Amino acid sequence: MDDLTAHPWFFCGIGGSGMLPLALILKGMGGAVAGSDRSRDQGRTPEKFAWLESLGFGLFPQDGSGVTSAAQVLVASAAVEETVPEMVRARELRCPRLSRAELLARLFNAASGRIAIGGTSGKSTVTGMAGWIMTAAGRDPTIMNGAVMKNFVRDDAPFASARVGAIDSGGGEAFVSEVDESDGSIALYNPTVAALLNVSLDHKSMEELRDLFGDFLARADVAAINLDDAETAALAPRAKRVIGFAIDNPAAAIGVEVGSITEGPTGLTATIVDRRSGAAWPLQLKVPGRHNLANALAALAACDAAGVPLGDGVAALGSFAGLARRFDIIGTSPSGVTVIDDFGHNPDKVAATLRTLKTHPGRVIAFFQPHGYGPLRQMGHELAEVFARELGPDDLAILCDPVYFGGTVDKSEGSARIVDLIKAAGGKAEYVPSREDCAARIAAIAQPGDRIAVMGARDDTLTAFAKDLLTRL
Repeated sequence: MDDLTAHPWFFCGIGGSGMLPLALILKGMGGAVAGSDRSRDQGRTPEKFAWLESLGFGLFPQDGSGVTSAAQVLVASAAVEETVPEMVRARELRCPRLSRAELLARLFNAASGRIAIGGTSGKSTVTGMAGWIMTAAGRDPTIMNGAVMKNFVRDDAPFASARVGAIDSGGGEAFVSEVDESDGSIALYNPTVAALLNVSLDHKSMEELRDLFGDFLARADVAAINLDDAETAALAPRAKRVIGFAIDNPAAAIGVEVGSITEGPTGLTATIVDRRSGAAWPLQLKVPGRHNLANALAALAACDAAGVPLGDGVAALGSFAGLARRFDIIGTSPSGVTVIDDFGHNPDKVAATLRTLKTHPGRVIAFFQPHGYGPLRQMGHELAEVFARELGPDDLAILCDPVYFGGTVDKSEGSARIVDLIKAAGGKAEYVPSREDCAARIAAIAQPGDRIAVMGARDDTLTAFAKDLLTRL
């Protein structure tokens, strides 16, 4: 894999959640990496880009000025348009190009122990959990995540969405990565261990998802499969060898003792059972919700498949600190209003967050910024049904316009339509076009005991919005 460091790299959109950890891993291997980002040019999250510069990344305006040599390899995600100056300049110079997924697949497939985390929801959390278990087990893993992993955050690594482990020309011993089905790139990865969490509607049709995930399982030596999820369980015959995990399905090799789950507002406890041996261990999680118990089982099963004793994995999860923007409690105001920053953006993720909130008393104000106009067309009805179903009569959903950073997009179906659908399904919702006006509206109606969930994806400034909201309160 040393050929990857033999030439300079340029990342178009280097600050993106999928690009940043890749750039960190490549630089950690000794590569020369530069990049540009529209967010930097627009003045968003300046602290992130200042940190990258402090690490030695060369950063340029997104005007093509950073692409200067045919020797540079251009890396861009599928979302980057061909008209972006870097793309134009790279074509002129005939620079080699790789997609984000192609580069990740080359890095991942070169490792000797390859743990791939797939599924519609929960991938980043399970990747963080599995990476933490492998680290605690002394396996020195390289971890590629789409979110900041709090366990690896330090003063000199405030945006720790990657960990560079024993990755070298031989590929290293362990590489833990989430893999994405939304662009079909999951087909590029050849895992030794494939974990499949769930299969539900997001970016593709169910038929396409069944094919992609089924092929993913078939390529692995062993598959960790969620037997509580009917769609996932139905794909188990595609796998060479299965380690099943489940909260409720007694057929799973790794499960939970009946009646042992105790949920709290910021964590939960349960007893993990290995039905192959009859052994059991107490699990204490610092992250809340049954969905995180399912995530923990997935990470445990994946690491068990990779040779980490199950009891060691359970012990390691007791110190798992969670991920930024995954039910991330920003704080509670003096009046008793709690603000939570969350990545919820598709029906499954939004439902999991709202269910966790509704496990405990107090009104919920769910602020939602859709992550694009396209996704709203794809899953708007399902999202509306989730808000109407999961929120109670005293709760409220507030939607602003979808995030938009430029480019050509059909804006004909936006947030106003979703609010109408929520109301039609019996829920309470308001459409406030401007995000700033949403903050003022929430601050005006918030009452002691309320929980405000700030939800959305593809926009790093949502965390700043959540922090500002807490300050207002």
